[in-house]
Amino acid sequence: MSDNDRPTETETILMALDQISQTIEVMTSVVNRLRNYVHQQEAAAEQSRELAADMQGDRIIH
Repeated sequence: MSDNDRPTETETILMALDQISQTIEVMTSVVNRLRNYVHQQEAAAEQSRELAADMQGDRIIH
């Protein structure tokens, strides 16, 4: 391999920065999906708590 075939230091840095940028995009997507999942789970848990509270209020004591 000759010196002309090797990427320059600037090209190497730019490729590394591009890879880092792509990694950040993927990580951001994963974090957003996890955030949405947690919000959905919390909403479902809240609905479940409300339903349980409503059911307890409907009981008739003799």
